[in-house]
Amino acid sequence: MIDTAYALAGALTGFVVGLTGVGGGALMTPILLIFFGVSPTTAIATDLWFAAITKLVGARVHHTNGNVDWQVAKRLWLGSLPMALLIVVIVSLGAQVAKVGWLTKAIGIVVLITAIGLLVAPKLVAYARGRRIGQPERFKAIQPALSVVSGGVLGLCVALTSVGAGALGSVMMLYLYPLRMTPHRLVATDIVHAIPLAVVVGLGYLFAGMVDWWMLASLLAGSIPTVLLGSLLAGKIPGRGIQIALALILMAAGVKVLI
Repeated sequence: MIDTAYALAGALTGFVVGLTGVGGGALMTPILLIFFGVSPTTAIATDLWFAAITKLVGARVHHTNGNVDWQVAKRLWLGSLPMALLIVVIVSLGAQVAKVGWLTKAIGIVVLITAIGLLVAPKLVAYARGRRIGQPERFKAIQPALSVVSGGVLGLCVALTSVGAGALGSVMMLYLYPLRMTPHRLVATDIVHAIPLAVVVGLGYLFAGMVDWWMLASLLAGSIPTVLLGSLLAGKIPGRGIQIALALILMAAGVKVLI
């Protein structure tokens, strides 16, 4: 049977993901840890599949509208997918991640970094825009390499904590492509990049038997309708106010997880 509490959590997260591209891991994993008392490994494993399926539904809307920047997504994948595969191999060889005592703290730290990143994003963008305009040749020359490195960082964060593909990814893309990433394109590209990353990492946790399928079904029952709604409303509702509110919530959640 569908658990109403999980479905409501999924609905909230799905709407935020569709609207901003952020929240699949950064919001859902702390919710599962704090409010439902789910173990860190089960929360990560289940959230990865929740994020992949939820974002796949939202990506369909954004792709139809032609908002995905495939070149940027491919550059990020060059870094994120190999790193994710490495973690998948480690997990599949013995699921030793289940015994890592610092896993909960790692989630809390990444959530806090994510919150700070969302808050300072405008200043980072302003700085990057100045460099892009002032030194265009040099900035464009290092964009591909920095994109791959950024993808690797995202792959590591997502593989260990399920957090980062959306929120940290969006901040990194804004910094690396300050003139190119319009709000619509940012959300769409962020969502599309996260899907194969979540699937690749999720396979490792799936083979290790850590996914709670009943909980996943309940989360998806709430998220699929709302991610469609959020995707349709993306760009029509001011995203910055939502990002600030989300950042404050994540900051509180990160502190709570660490304490």
